[in-house]
Amino acid sequence: MGSEMPEIGKVSPDIFNEIILPHLGRKRPEVLVGPRNGVDVGVTELGRGQVMVTTTDPVFVVPAYGWERSAWFAVHILASDAATSGLAPQYITVDLNLPLSMDRKAFEPFWNVFHSECEKIGMAIISGHTGRYQGCDYPMVGGATVICIGPKSRYVTPAMAMPGDKVIVTKGAAVEAAGLFAVTFPGRLAEKYGAAFAERAAGIFRQMSVVEDALTAVEAGVRRKGVTSMHDATECGVWGGLFEVARASGVGMDIQKSSIIVQDDIAAVCRLFDIDPYSSISEGTLIITCRPRKAGEVLARLSDKGIPASVVGEVTGAESGINLFDNGRRTVLEHPRVDPFWQAFAREAARQGNG
Repeated sequence: MGSEMPEIGKVSPDIFNEIILPHLGRKRPEVLVGPRNGVDVGVTELGRGQVMVTTTDPVFVVPAYGWERSAWFAVHILASDAATSGLAPQYITVDLNLPLSMDRKAFEPFWNVFHSECEKIGMAIISGHTGRYQGCDYPMVGGATVICIGPKSRYVTPAMAMPGDKVIVTKGAAVEAAGLFAVTFPGRLAEKYGAAFAERAAGIFRQMSVVEDALTAVEAGVRRKGVTSMHDATECGVWGGLFEVARASGVGMDIQKSSIIVQDDIAAVCRLFDIDPYSSISEGTLIITCRPRKAGEVLARLSDKGIPASVVGEVTGAESGINLFDNGRRTVLEHPRVDPFWQAFAREAARQGNG
């Protein structure tokens, strides 16, 4: 009997491998990178040394964030996966299946910011569909595809990490989990830690993008000349992201837990809502592998942009496994499979509704 569908969130690697991966339509020779577990981009050869990188995700909109903040988040989620290829996002197609409750007064400020953030990143909106329909509801109100075009020699995927690489993590764990809790339940934070903390924690929200992280890192070089892979730590957080890179590349890793940044405010939010920061959703956290001689330059370039980052371990051979070292104790790092954020978020929402 095969694996069951997860209760909530992204399907497990088993479901992906058993049901989706064997059935991918027509095989075409120009597809260099197709769907793979842990790899968020597809790569298609265009000829003349050029490739097209694509990635598709939901358009995620939460009215409680405010329409402008929701639009910022929606755009940066979409662009972040594409930027992990090392190529700059240039085009986006958008399908919006909006709930009937979204009127012009809400849609106009949302779309204005959606446009302005695309413009800042450098993305042209080239096609799409917009409508309001019965049965559609927040937060998933459609989907979008981001497209990058660039030199075949310049893209990377999470399948390109090599033994000997250093592993770098930007911003640390649970950025998205803490950011979403902070803007959704500010009263709970103020009640526990004070109004000043709640206001400061709301700023975590704007860390939920890896566009600048990724495009800055590859300035040090790519593949054997620098960055070999990049992956944003979304579902199941840092632990999930590290596991996915290792599996996609067919390598092992030695990871030092104490070297992974957990920002003080993020740690406080995670304690309040009783979630493990390392396995919690963390859009905004970029996992980078790079050639060891370039690790210092990558860190320096990130620092110049005000992006905190740290070397947390190194890539090893597959036979060594994925090892986590914590206070001298070694454990095997497994994929968390179920992200604790979703249940904790639902639990708090229910508590607020009953309060």
